[in-house]
Amino acid sequence: MSDSDSHATGSPYAPQTATETAAMLDAVGVDDIDSLFDVPESVAFDGAFGIDARSERATRREVASLLGRNADLTEFLGRGHYDHYVPSVVDDLASRSEFLTSYTQYQPEVAQGFLQALFEFQSMLVELTGLDVANCSMYDDATALGEAATLSQRVRSVSGNRILVPEHLRDGKRAVLANYADGPDLTVESYPMTDGVADVAALSEQVDEGTAMVYAETPTVRGVIEERLGALGDLAHDHDALFCLGSDPIALSLLERPADVGADVVVGDAASLGTGTAYGFGLGMFVTREEYLRQVPGRLVGASEDAAGRRAYTLTLQTREQHIRKERATSNICTNQAWVALRTAMHAAWLGPDGLVDLAEDCVTRARDLAERLDDITGVKAPIHGRHHFREFLARTDQPASAIVTDLASEGFAVHAVDDHLVQVCATETTAEAEDEFVAAFREVAK
Repeated sequence: MSDSDSHATGSPYAPQTATETAAMLDAVGVDDIDSLFDVPESVAFDGAFGIDARSERATRREVASLLGRNADLTEFLGRGHYDHYVPSVVDDLASRSEFLTSYTQYQPEVAQGFLQALFEFQSMLVELTGLDVANCSMYDDATALGEAATLSQRVRSVSGNRILVPEHLRDGKRAVLANYADGPDLTVESYPMTDGVADVAALSEQVDEGTAMVYAETPTVRGVIEERLGALGDLAHDHDALFCLGSDPIALSLLERPADVGADVVVGDAASLGTGTAYGFGLGMFVTREEYLRQVPGRLVGASEDAAGRRAYTLTLQTREQHIRKERATSNICTNQAWVALRTAMHAAWLGPDGLVDLAEDCVTRARDLAERLDDITGVKAPIHGRHHFREFLARTDQPASAIVTDLASEGFAVHAVDDHLVQVCATETTAEAEDEFVAAFREVAK
């Protein structure tokens, strides 16, 4: 393309010339680009943004004033999204232009560093789970669970379309799973929980030959550590169903390895490392057995050798709709979370095995200690489940939970209301300095 052609488009990233644009419009049978879009006049751009021009200094002042109106709350929030301290080295390295400007590493000859980091991400998940194959990231834990459900249809040797999930499952995750289940006509059903963990006896009555997958979580959405994972796995396998386990990398560094309790697939959110509180932004992980290698959704990074015999990395087994025939694809996922996976790998490497275990142990002791302090408050019972907890726990309050949440917010703290008289509290190292004030505020609002 000539310089004049590039200048005509106004952007090196949209290189169509006027001649090329006219040819494409002619091919689709329209007169101009506007004819390709149906934008209601009420929302169409009229050529003016309606924003007064300001100097840089005035703009910074205006934005600072706007942001200053946000509520400044110390968040004791969890239920799937966790705030852990992210070391500065992660921000510094991940912000290098080589990483920030790389979308998908289709050209291995210029992306070896990024590909190696993703390979390390996969390797870390394999080591933490004891399973054989991990892909190099997915959208979030909910879509990873959905992909596990559809995987169950491709690898089972007998018929079955029932997906059994715990009744204590986050609503958003359940909704995403239901969307995934709609296409292959899967049925999503809940099994009972008792004192925060799976009711194995009740589940045994539900599992049958029509069950395609049994899903369990540890820790659960309530922060409870599931105690009978082996029994859950046995129930699934006795009926030729997949056993899928949900967790996260920090918890996996301390709890039982999924492979040791019979897990066929491990899903979850790995964004607890590398991103801190991201307000809904996630990083899905998907790990499974080698026998299901060619059924894994998304992308994998593989290790090979270049022409000189040196170790090299490349994207491999991209069984997605955009790469192979639709009827042979395992997933319609068309992107990944490579940069976020990179951050997670950096954070895990910075912690190292001992640091990761220390962080996980802190998640257990910090939740236990804070629950004990809240339990000393008149009108509060914490935790309500007589189990081990990880990061978070439920507390029962004599006062309505909605009032507790509102009053705590007025004191500068955020917690979840789970039921009429149940609140959920999550404690990590990022809330440590605020715990004394939080307990004092809780004591006041619980009266």
